[in-house]
Amino acid sequence: MRIRSLSAVLAILSAAICASPLQAQLQSSEKKLLWKSVGFAIVKFNDEAPKSWNIYHTQKKGLLLVHLWKRYLLVDMKEQEVYEIDPQTVKQQGEDVEWSLAGKPDQPLETPDWKTKDLRSMQMVKFRLGKDGHFLEMQLPLLVNGKPAY
Repeated sequence: MRIRSLSAVLAILSAAICASPLQAQLQSSEKKLLWKSVGFAIVKFNDEAPKSWNIYHTQKKGLLLVHLWKRYLLVDMKEQEVYEIDPQTVKQQGEDVEWSLAGKPDQPLETPDWKTKDLRSMQMVKFRLGKDGHFLEMQLPLLVNGKPAY
């Protein structure tokens, strides 16, 4: 009788151990990340400065969260993709915001005319939102070695 209960306990423990990496991976993708405000950035919307904007970054380079009026956009610099984010999923935390990558939509917005340009201490990224939409331009600081800071 003891051997059966011991083997049952071992089976339960081994199942729990095998399931825990999967559970940790699911929790980390749903975990809200703290996005910090990007310092010294410039944003232009149709060649004019918007009245209300901010750019946030996380530890993962190449991903930016752009707050433009009441709208949030996830900008993937490496893939040159932009996603519309539900503003109700973004929580303000002082100067920073909390948002989970699990809330990223399946399909990016159409972003034709994507251009990047090195301006020595800044990197300029400009793209159109939609086929005939408005232009969004971001100027982001570069590190001393010329690599993107975010």
